[in-house]
Amino acid sequence: MRIAQIAPLVEPVPPELYGGTERVVSLLTEELVRRGHEVTLFASGDSDTDARLVSVTRESLRLAPEDVDPNLYLMLELGLVFERAHMFDVIHSHVDYFALPMARLVKTPVVTTLHGRLDLPGLRTIYGRYDQAPLISISDSQREPLPGVNWAATVYNGTDLERFTFNDKGGECFVFVGRICPEKNIEGAIAIARRTGVPLRIAAKVDPVDVEYHESVIKPLIDGRQVEYLGELGDVEKDELLGSARALLFPVDWPEPFGLAMTEAMACGTPVLALQRGSVSEVVEDGITGFVRDSEDELSDVVDEVAALSRRACRERVERLFSVEVMTDGYENVYKSLLTSESGTRSQHWRHR
Repeated sequence: MRIAQIAPLVEPVPPELYGGTERVVSLLTEELVRRGHEVTLFASGDSDTDARLVSVTRESLRLAPEDVDPNLYLMLELGLVFERAHMFDVIHSHVDYFALPMARLVKTPVVTTLHGRLDLPGLRTIYGRYDQAPLISISDSQREPLPGVNWAATVYNGTDLERFTFNDKGGECFVFVGRICPEKNIEGAIAIARRTGVPLRIAAKVDPVDVEYHESVIKPLIDGRQVEYLGELGDVEKDELLGSARALLFPVDWPEPFGLAMTEAMACGTPVLALQRGSVSEVVEDGITGFVRDSEDELSDVVDEVAALSRRACRERVERLFSVEVMTDGYENVYKSLLTSESGTRSQHWRHR
C-alpha cells in the first residue's frame, strides 16, 4: 500500500529523548517499510526514517523559539499532505482532530489515531461534527468520553523489544519515567517511596508549561538520597534504569490513554505499581505483571509482594500484546478494511451537520 503518516512536529521521529507519540509513529513507519509498503512520513526535518520523508520544518518545534505558533506549521503540514492525497491509498493522521475537516474533501481514506485524553471540554463538539470519520483508540478505556463516534479499532501502542533488555534480577530501587506534570502525580510516587523506605529514581523531562510546577512542588521533595532526579534520559540509560529497578511507579492521576512507560518497564522484566486510572488495567495484569490499586496507601501495602512476581511474565506480556509487530498487524488490518469498506470508498460523502 501507499501510506502517508502524519506525525506531530514537536519532536523528531523518532524522538531523541522523551516523545511517546513520535516514537510510536516511528516504530509503525519503519515496520511498514520493512513489510514492503511505500510509506511517506510527514514530519520535522531532523527525523530519521527509511520511509520517504517530507520535511515540514527544518527541525522539531521543541527547538523553536517560544513565540513560534505551532499551529502555523501544523496547517502547513496538513496542506502538504492533502495536496498529495491522490498519491496515497491511505492517509494515517496522528495529530488529533486537525485533519478531520480536510479528510472529508478527498477521496483517499483517512484514519486518525487518537493519542491523548478525550475528556476535555469541546472535544465532543468537533468529533460529533465528524462522527463518520474512522478513529483508532490506543486503549478501550480511552473511548469512554466519546461513545458516539466511528471507532474503527483499538490498536495498542507497540514497544520495540530490541531496545529493552530483559533483566531477570532487577534491583532495589523504584523508578519513575515520563514527564513532570500534575497529571503524572510524581508527588504520589515520592509518597510511596517514603512510606516504604525504598529509594526512588526519577527520569523525566520538564516542559516549559510545567517549569513552575516542577520548581515549586516537585523540586523541594527531591533530596538526592531517598529521592533522586536524573533528568531526561536517552534510550541506553533508560533501558539500564528500568531493567535495574524493583518496580516502576505509575501513580497517574488522569485517564491515561495508554502509558508507554508501563510496557517499556515490563519489556525489561520490571513489574508496575499503578493506580487504577484509564488504560492501566488493560496494560498491567494485576497480580501477574504488577499491582493495580485505588490509592497510594494500597500500593504501598503490596510493595513486599513485588518480589514474588515473575519478571519473565512481564516480558512475555509485552511480547504477546504490545510488540511492534502486533501493533503493525492491527494497523494493517484497519488500512485493508478502509480500502474495502463503504467508509473507505465514500469518505467524500461524509454527512455535513
